Amino acid sequence: MFFQKLVAVVVMAVAVAASGSAQGLVVGKKAPEVVLKDKHGGRVDGTAWKSDELTGKVHAVFYVDPDEQKINEHVEQALKQEAFSRDKYGSVAIVNMGATWIPNFLISKRLKAKQTQFSHTTFVKDQSKVLVRAWGLLDNSYHVLVFDKGGNVAWSKGGKLSPEELTDLIATIRRNL
Repeated sequence: MFFQKLVAVVVMAVAVAASGSAQGLVVGKKAPEVVLKDKHGGRVDGTAWKSDELTGKVHAVFYVDPDEQKINEHVEQALKQEAFSRDKYGSVAIVNMGATWIPNFLISKRLKAKQTQFSHTTFVKDQSKVLVRAWGLLDNSYHVLVFDKGGNVAWSKGGKLSPEELTDLIATIRRNL
């Protein structure tokens, strides 16, 4: 009996993983609404962050495991060099706090310093992998997304971006400005 239940649980888990997140992201569509607050995270200053804020401008969203933060430095540098108008472009860095061994207080301290240094970027903490579950983002990795002015997903890629993917990312941002 135990073995049959275990097999059923494994089969269900594999089916969910194979189909992606039930609510996940679809390019051209709005992402399922997410609110990060209280024990689940939020902005560096402690206030809530809502995904419905990803409207009115083109937004680049970086969902990052702190242990993997360096794999897409080339992307961050390339976007910085583009110097997109802040009237039309925004950036959000969301840290997957549940994906690291680094103590939360150290990450929080680092994020407060980054928020001061990069005031044009919104820094957010995801304490309990909410976006991994709700949007199907890669866990223990680095996921880059672009949202158009209407809040629809325009581009999404997890892992280290290749030069071709970086070119496509920048072209997507330009096209949506």
